[in-house]
Amino acid sequence: MNQVSTVSIAQITDIHLFASESHQLLGMPTIESFKVVLERLKELKSEIDLLLLTGDLSGDGTYDSYEHLQSLIHQLQIPTYWLPGNHDCAIAMNEILNVGMISRRKSFQRGNWNFILLNSAVPGRVHGHLTTNTLSWLDSELAKLGNNPTLIAFHHPPFLVNSAWLDSSGLKNPEELFAVIDRYPQVKLVLFGHIHQQFQRQRHNVGYLGTPSTCIQFRSHSPTFAIDQKAPGFRLLKLYPSGSWETSIERVPYFHPLELAATGY
Repeated sequence: MNQVSTVSIAQITDIHLFASESHQLLGMPTIESFKVVLERLKELKSEIDLLLLTGDLSGDGTYDSYEHLQSLIHQLQIPTYWLPGNHDCAIAMNEILNVGMISRRKSFQRGNWNFILLNSAVPGRVHGHLTTNTLSWLDSELAKLGNNPTLIAFHHPPFLVNSAWLDSSGLKNPEELFAVIDRYPQVKLVLFGHIHQQFQRQRHNVGYLGTPSTCIQFRSHSPTFAIDQKAPGFRLLKLYPSGSWETSIERVPYFHPLELAATGY
């Protein structure tokens, strides 16, 4: 790809695959909804330069769940990068998700853009936190990579989303993140998952985007746990050499009756 081309991305998040393909999340067979997303991605393949998988790729952190994911993603033959969420096992991911066109690199370039992927997961906890080491690495990468437009991604939302139950499990130290980002005007976009819903906010000329899950959707602005009946989805982005960008949410025709009782998500 030449250095001035537009980069087209699909952000895929919160897949929640399990060791058993028959395992369900709140009544939804997550592998089935993901396969419908994959079918749509196959249709769009000629338009997509890379996939970003932004955490909770597994629902149980097992090696088998990542083997399933690796096998399914391999069918697309699209360069793929990933980061862990609170349900993931980073050790298993590192071992398995590094085959063929799936890379475990966390800093790379495409077109005129830089990409930096961070781990916001805290072992054994649902909420997110960016460690001092992670923030120092982000700072050094931003300083080293220079002035090209930059996209940063991690799993947990750095903003409250007006859902009390979700807001208790977001990124716990967003101000430390913002302190780094504010020093680098080349940062144009921040992507995250975790909230199983669409979210968009602008802060200091940086766009912050949350994306629907490929399985169940959480109802927005709900003080307590609630499932939305919206279909599974993903995010498409076009990144232009100038640093501008466009984005849209795509949902797939997959519907499955859900258990509406709260569980220990």
